[in-house]
Amino acid sequence: MDERTAPTSVAPQKKAVALKYEAERDLAPKVIAKGRGHVAEHILETAQKNAVPVYQDKTLVNMLMALEIDREIPPELYKAIAEVMAYVYKMDKSHGQIAAARQLAAQRRRNSLF
Repeated sequence: MDERTAPTSVAPQKKAVALKYEAERDLAPKVIAKGRGHVAEHILETAQKNAVPVYQDKTLVNMLMALEIDREIPPELYKAIAEVMAYVYKMDKSHGQIAAARQLAAQRRRNSLF
């Protein structure tokens, strides 16, 4: 390498994994989508458009990328996924409280007009 040539680094490719869990039907969450680059960006955009919380954990994403689509996560990942589900529950509860407060404020405004 010439002294005048600066080394370059390539940014790591974005990765994303989508999980689905239906308590009454599934024994454990399932991987329903996964991908790198443009596919990962599409997964994240879809989550954002549908108000689905995104949990960021590079190590967990790498482990989930190794799983097949439509397969339940293995027991070794239950603890990590429980943390994700707790985060999602907290975000859903928070968004629900915000939505309820907005609805109450709108109702009060309507009632004050009469």
